[in-house]
Amino acid sequence: MDEQALLGLNPNADADFRQRALAYFEQLKISQDAWQVCAEALAQRIYSDDHIKFFCFQVIEHQIKFKYSELTEVQQQLIRETLVTWLQAQMLNPQPEKTFIRNKAAQVFALLFVTEYLTKWPKFFFDILSVVDLNPQGVDLYLRILMAVDAELVDRDVVHTSEEARRNTLLKDTMREQCIPSLVESWYQILQNYQYTNAELTCQCLEVVGAYVSWIDLSLIANERFINMLLSHMSVEVLREEACDCLFEIVNKGMDPIDKTKLVESLCQVLQSAGLFSIDQEDDVDFLARFSKLVNGMGQALITSWTKLVKNGDMKSAQDTLQAIEAKVSLMLQLLIHEDDDISSNIIGFCYDYLHILKQLSLLSDQQKANVEAIMLAVMKKLTYDEEYNFEHEGEDEAMFVEYRKQLKLLLDRLAQVSPELLLASVRRVFNTTLQNWQATRFMEIEVAIRLLYMLAEALPVSHGAHFSGDISKASALQDMMRTLVTSGVSAYQHTSVTLEFFETVVRYEKFFTVEPQHIPNVLMAFLDHRGLRHTSPKVRSRTAYLFSRFVKSLNKQMNPFIEDVLNRIQDLLELSPPENGYQALLSSDDQLFIYETAGVLIVNSEYSAERKQILMRNLLTPLMEKFKMQLEKLMMAQDEDRQMALADCLNHAVGFASRTSKAFSNKQTVKQCGCSEVYLDCLQTFLPALSCPLQKEVIRSGVRTFLHRMIICLEEEVLPFIPSASEHMLKDCEAKDLQEFIPLINQITAKFKRDLRTQVSPFLQQMFMPLLHAIFEVLLRPAEENDQSAALEKQMLRRSYFAFLQTVTGSGMSEVIANQDAENVERVLFTIIQGAVDYPDPIAQKTCFIILSKLVELWGGKDGPVGFADFVYKHIVPACFLAPLKQTFDLADAQTVLALSECAVTLKTIHLKRGPECIHYLQQEYLPSLQVAPEIIQEFCQALQQSDAKVFKNYLKVFFQRAKP
Repeated sequence: MDEQALLGLNPNADADFRQRALAYFEQLKISQDAWQVCAEALAQRIYSDDHIKFFCFQVIEHQIKFKYSELTEVQQQLIRETLVTWLQAQMLNPQPEKTFIRNKAAQVFALLFVTEYLTKWPKFFFDILSVVDLNPQGVDLYLRILMAVDAELVDRDVVHTSEEARRNTLLKDTMREQCIPSLVESWYQILQNYQYTNAELTCQCLEVVGAYVSWIDLSLIANERFINMLLSHMSVEVLREEACDCLFEIVNKGMDPIDKTKLVESLCQVLQSAGLFSIDQEDDVDFLARFSKLVNGMGQALITSWTKLVKNGDMKSAQDTLQAIEAKVSLMLQLLIHEDDDISSNIIGFCYDYLHILKQLSLLSDQQKANVEAIMLAVMKKLTYDEEYNFEHEGEDEAMFVEYRKQLKLLLDRLAQVSPELLLASVRRVFNTTLQNWQATRFMEIEVAIRLLYMLAEALPVSHGAHFSGDISKASALQDMMRTLVTSGVSAYQHTSVTLEFFETVVRYEKFFTVEPQHIPNVLMAFLDHRGLRHTSPKVRSRTAYLFSRFVKSLNKQMNPFIEDVLNRIQDLLELSPPENGYQALLSSDDQLFIYETAGVLIVNSEYSAERKQILMRNLLTPLMEKFKMQLEKLMMAQDEDRQMALADCLNHAVGFASRTSKAFSNKQTVKQCGCSEVYLDCLQTFLPALSCPLQKEVIRSGVRTFLHRMIICLEEEVLPFIPSASEHMLKDCEAKDLQEFIPLINQITAKFKRDLRTQVSPFLQQMFMPLLHAIFEVLLRPAEENDQSAALEKQMLRRSYFAFLQTVTGSGMSEVIANQDAENVERVLFTIIQGAVDYPDPIAQKTCFIILSKLVELWGGKDGPVGFADFVYKHIVPACFLAPLKQTFDLADAQTVLALSECAVTLKTIHLKRGPECIHYLQQEYLPSLQVAPEIIQEFCQALQQSDAKVFKNYLKVFFQRAKP
């Protein structure tokens, strides 16, 4: 072996050596006999370096995985002997190999097992057992090999082909017949031999039993001697976690419901008599988490049995099983309420399924009602934050608690289905007790009280948030709690979690304020002062900005008396933050978007006259326009790139804020009806000059483009005079991405003003058409690096946008925009469409090109079409319909390609429709013979084309090209 290259296997080697080692590995993988050198090195223990041993195993692994069938019988025998020799050597090693080498060896053994067990090596396990006997190092490897075999056969995380799945099923069936009883016996011997002397091997063996139990005959494990041994391990501290997991796998195994109930009950009796049900006596939380998982498994197994028995009509056995379930509830509750969330989380499944049973029962016993109440109290207690929760810097522990809370919420929803009255009464009691004395109560208790009220909204569902009508007792209970929430003063509590929960709940129950509008001023003040938008925490300010906008939108007309007051109070929050050093705004620009939207909603939805609305909107947007002009001047003079970027961002925010205010308009309240057209036209005149700024073009263009999109919707035809000059600026020095984002703007105008085509849009498009196309062609023709994937993708996306634009123009009845260009340009455009249909292997673009071609044929392909177009149809469009599908890259198994073929069929049908018998004659006498198509196939093709049902021809065309392709 190349000793120099091997030096690079050491993780501490320098980069050159490591590179050389990688290249050497690749070389050995393709070499015919390199594996033999590695096999010899392992068998004869030539190298002591761990990384080289690992490397040798990797080379052999590659040989078995990818090139095993190329080996002769003798060579395959050599691999088997090498591995057995290596295994024998391990028995004599004074020190075991490193864990990573043992694991890799086990994987190689497992690969060989999968390849050879059914044919050449049926005694695989017996040969290994005869080598390892009860030698601890041997047993360790034997157990690792078993786990690796299980991973190959049943690991659900590995995606297997159907062929591999069939092979794995056959392997398991053969193992069950030939060797599983012997393997189980070996496990028993290992457990018996090492349970008191070698905890590590015992745990490994328990892991193997747990893994195999899911697919072997359960009676081999679920019998007296095995179960007794496992139960005895439950009392041994170093073994009990693994024994717990092993019992869990046994309980989880599918079996007859009556037998399953008996098995679980017998396990429970022994565990209980061993004192394992006394949770409060146990300090080891890691063990309790596993034990909780086991109890959960037993509970869910009993519930599955109960469901099956009820379904089978065996009510006597179902009743017995239900009693067994009920007997576990007190243990379940102890685990659910445990202060460690992992322990509690592991039992939630059992708890959820138990409530599902109660939901199905027509009448609950007193004990069952008490159980429901106990679960409810446990959930309320466990929802509570603990002292350690870090609200300012939420890490992994905090994220886990948030996930755990989601599980508890599901329990709460299920409790609501079992007993909505009880849930409502319990929440009301907790809520009222807590809020009566909130000043002297810890934050977590107040937060959870409000949180419970918030959660009721989903737990007790109603349509359209109508919680305050319908069922009177429920409505009045929720109304009382909401009244308490907004009048108690709890919004002033000094903790972010309470503040946020207050605002979330107020917005969740916005319908309350239509019933009791007198509370709106207090809540608005909370939003606007130090409790909300001016809170010391940026997190609270940010979330409140969003919630405030939702609150105002939902109250709509009820906001009328407060509009001007609110607009005055949020004035400072609307200021555009200039990028000057050290200036720290209260809200981020993203948060300010919500405030601008809120201001827009207040003005537009008000009952003011159009004149008043215009004044208010102008007051809102004029400061933005003034700041925009100032910042643009500064940008033009800025030298430093960071400063340029900061100023461009600031300009972009200004445009974004103005855009966001326009979201308040609707079909009922248009810009015109509100008298605000002039204000937005002023904005356009202010923002558009920024397009000619040579600095930070991408950022500025993006913002202005978005604003134009909004204005096309809001201002309608009043925006049109601004588009030509804006377009001219946006087409200067542009990149593929700029064009790609500009084309949708033109498409939007074309689609929006269809009714004004002749008067308004057509002249504009005529003027725009070639400048836009020249910009597109210029970008597409720019040379790019051969391997530059992102540049290739950008060009592909631009090509698609270009064809989508042509589709919009032709599809909107504006084909004269193309026809009125000079002949050379018309020809160039037509050839790009043919090229798009045939030359680029992009089925999405090809489909669009065929749609454009059929439209052009429909418009121009008749007898009175433009001069020369009929010629173009026969010389270029008809060939495109054959050349594109005949390409190797045109994959008829791909869904997008089939759609492109479908449009190709429509194009041919349209040509036939417009040109009639002349088209058939051309195909029969000239074109198809030139492709060497047999006369009978030509006849068949022309008959299919003349069918009146387009679908028949589409299906035929697919078959035609499938036959034509080699």
